[in-house]
Parts: sequence; C-alpha cells; structure tokens
Amino acid sequence: MKRQRRAALRAMGSLVLLMRAPQVLAKPKPTGGNADGSLAPLATKPAPAPAPAPTPAPAPAAASHPAGGNSNIVAVRVWPADAYTRVTLESDKPLAAQHFVVEAPDRLVIDVEGLELSPGLRELLGKVKADDPFIAGVRVGQNRPRVVRIVLDLKQPVAPQIFTLAPVAAYQNRLVFDLYPKVETDPLLALVREKEKAESAAAQSVQDALGELIARIDKPKSVAVTVATAPVPLPVPVPVPGGINATGPAKPSAPAASSATANTGPVQTPVPAPPLPPATSSPAVTAAETSLAQAKLDRLIVIALDPGHGGEDPGAIGPTGLREKDVVLAVALQLRDRLNSNPNIRVMLTRDADFFVPLQERVRKARRVQADLFVSIHADAFVTPKARGASVFALSDGAASSQTARWMANKENAADLVGGVNVNTAVKDAHVLKALLDMSTAAQIKDSLKLGSEVLGQIGRVGNLHKRAVEQAGFAVLKAPDVPSILVETAFISNPEEEAKLRDPDYQAQLVAALATGIARYFAKNPPLARHRPLS
Repeated sequence: MKRQRRAALRAMGSLVLLMRAPQVLAKPKPTGGNADGSLAPLATKPAPAPAPAPTPAPAPAAASHPAGGNSNIVAVRVWPADAYTRVTLESDKPLAAQHFVVEAPDRLVIDVEGLELSPGLRELLGKVKADDPFIAGVRVGQNRPRVVRIVLDLKQPVAPQIFTLAPVAAYQNRLVFDLYPKVETDPLLALVREKEKAESAAAQSVQDALGELIARIDKPKSVAVTVATAPVPLPVPVPVPGGINATGPAKPSAPAASSATANTGPVQTPVPAPPLPPATSSPAVTAAETSLAQAKLDRLIVIALDPGHGGEDPGAIGPTGLREKDVVLAVALQLRDRLNSNPNIRVMLTRDADFFVPLQERVRKARRVQADLFVSIHADAFVTPKARGASVFALSDGAASSQTARWMANKENAADLVGGVNVNTAVKDAHVLKALLDMSTAAQIKDSLKLGSEVLGQIGRVGNLHKRAVEQAGFAVLKAPDVPSILVETAFISNPEEEAKLRDPDYQAQLVAALATGIARYFAKNPPLARHRPLS
C-alpha cells in the first residue's frame, strides 16, 4: 500500500513539472503591415525581435468607425506646396485613422479604419508628383479586414496633423493628412536671401553683357562681320502658370513653333484650369512707383500679399466656371513681380500655388515677416449676377459699416470650413489672435483706412466701384494688430461681364498697376517707420 502511494505521488509530481514547462505555440501569420510601416508579412523579416511599435495616434475627430458597413472612397486629392503638403481622402461615410512616424528612412504610417482596398484608393499612388517637397512615394495595402494601411515615404522629417472634416458645401466626409516640416524656415531671412539672389543675378547679367561687348571688340574684323551677320535669337515671352510673363531665350531648334505660338493670341485654356494667358503689355510704371523706388530708405519694405482661398477651397465660381482661387493667384503673382522690381520692396505671398492656407495662418505669416502692409485679394460672388464693381475693406472694431460688408465678411470667414482646418490647432490660434487684438487695433484700423483709400482711388480708374468709400467689417484675415491690412474684392465674379474682365490678361495687368500705384501712394504719405529687422 505504501509503495502504491509513493508511486502515485511520483506521478503527480511529474505532471506538475510538465504543466510548469514552457509551451511552444505556433505563431499566427500576420494579417497586415508591420510596426515599422512596411506592408510585407513579419515572417519575411530575418531580423531579431522588433522594437515595440510606436503608439498610434488617432485622428482627433473620429474615435471609432460608425456602424453600417465600409466607407466608399469618393475622391483622393494631393495638394503639394513648399509650406506643407495636404492629402485628402473623401468618403461617403466618416473614417477613423491612427498614425505613427517611423525614422531611418522617414515614413508616415496611417491605418484607416472602415475601408477595403479599392481602385479609388489606389488612385492615390498616381497623385504624388516627383517635385512634391515632402512625399517621395506612397504604398497602400490591406492591413487587416476593414483596415487599409497607407505608408507615405518622406523626403524630410515631418510634423503631421491628421484630422477629419464633416460634410460641407460640395464635399462629403474628409480625412486630411497635413504634412508640415519638422523645422520651420525663417521667412524673413528667406525674403532677404531672395533679394540678395536677385541683385546678384542682375549684377551678373550686367557683367556678362560687358564681357560680351569686350569680346566682340577684341575679335578681328573678319570675325566681327561674321558675328554681326549671324542670326541672334531674341528673348521671347514664355507663358508661366498664373498669367506671369517671363522672358527667356528662344529655342533655336524650333523657331517656327515659337513664332506660331506668338501669333495665335491669347490661349483659351479649359475651365476650371488656371485660365489666364500673359498680358500683351504691362502698363508703364507710374510716377508714384518711380518715386518710391528712388527713395533712400534705411530698411527693406515688406509687403504681404494674400491670394484668397486655394486648394480644397475654390472660392466663388463664375457663370462659365472661372474659379476665384485661380484668378486671384494670377493677379497676386503679377503684383508680386511688379512690386519686387522696386529695390526697396520685397513681397511675401501667403500662397504661391494652389493650396489652402487657414485664415489665422495667413495673419501669422504676415506677422512673422514683420510685414509693413497686408493686402488680401479676392473676387467674390453675390446672390444676384447684377452685383458689380470693386470694393476695398478694412477691419472694424465694432459693427460692420453696411449689411453688405457684414455679409461679405461672414462669407469670407467661412473659408476655413470649406478649406479644412485642424480644429485643435485653430482653437489655440484663435486664443492667441484674440490676445493680440486686445492689445491695440485703433492705430492699425486708421492706417488700414488710409491704405484702402489710396488703393480704392486707383482701382476706380480701371473699372467700376461697388462702393466709393472703404468699408469695414470683422474679416478674420485682417486682424493683425500691428500690420495695416486691407481686403480687395477686385470684382464680382458672379457677374458675367466682370468674370470676362477677370479672365482678360490685359485687364489683370491694369488691375495690378492700380494696386501697385495705390500702395506706392500710401508710402509716399506714410513712410515706413524705422525698425530693426534681424537678418540672421
């Protein structure tokens, strides 16, 4: 009996040891991408156990995907720009997303919930262009059921903002990826470097011309005759997107094509592409502009030009499809070039291409370069096509000067809803802006009215005016307390006649000359105050 008990105890001990032994389990196959952002299965990675995955950050406005099946992708859009690149996924139902950043090499990984891989989503692969400042490439794969992984291979480290937007205007639900540079450049220093580069190029051009002349004088007469009789290609206008007229050398390999192009007249581009061929001629520089150029100033004048809308936000649309965002960008680019020809001026654009800039960011950009002026350029629409004429607005410290002014301000202030802003960032910026406004706006409004009066007087020489006095309202984009700021409605794009004018490159050139003259006249009466501008 004792022997049987001892045998039973030994058997139970063996069983306990067996239960405590480590178990070898079959590793399940991964169903999607890896923590390092790759789309390949983990089994193909010969490396040792990977480091813990970064904790994915959810998109703030969509914590979970609603019931009711997968979402369908309606459209994918990519808006590249030097300031930041935006990627938009538009869908019929709200999307939720989590993201993390991987280094060496830099990648942004986004897991989008409620999606199955579809042809519409694959279109994203072809949307990224080679010159995108931030995105080198895109990979898309099914990470697991109802979750698609998007991997953005990056050209530089980014500070991503990922958020959702509810349906508004013509858009359905949007999931937005904004890729900002991790280290921002100094915009004021960039302006100074740009001016130095332009001056260096101009000096080099003079030296080249002198060198060529000396070379011709030093050559034997026989050679000189040969050179004189040889055809010399002349500079020809080169159309640049946005209606700028650049000058470059004629291509000797195809002179006939260049000549034919020059004789065809204005090019009719399909709407809604940027519709504006270069002007046949630019109005002469006015006396006010010449006087400002010859003035001996102790510092550079910095002017912030703000082409309204852009990117996701087309602005107002004319009867034939002309988009406000396109025409105001064309005008701003031409105005920049005209103002920059003045050695005392350097221009900063809040946007120089087709991308969206939030209203408060436009104000911040102007203040970062210590702008002396801020001019926002628009071409609005009204409820009736009969509305016509240009208007100039300044900020109001109280009620709007008219019902129309209040209506226009409310309409322009709604641009962020269409263009799309990160709510968390916008709320923080709004508090900062309010604190700035509480400092002082009386002096800014006074100077803004002076500027607006000069600009309005010049615009009235080239077209109709909607109001013959500067109006005032609470435009969000005019709320820099230390920068005189105006908003110019160049015309009503909803009026068929004025839409045609805005499309006309010669009318644009006249408008640009009027704006430049108004700005010059303002500075003639209100010289820029001495101020220290840190250049390095």
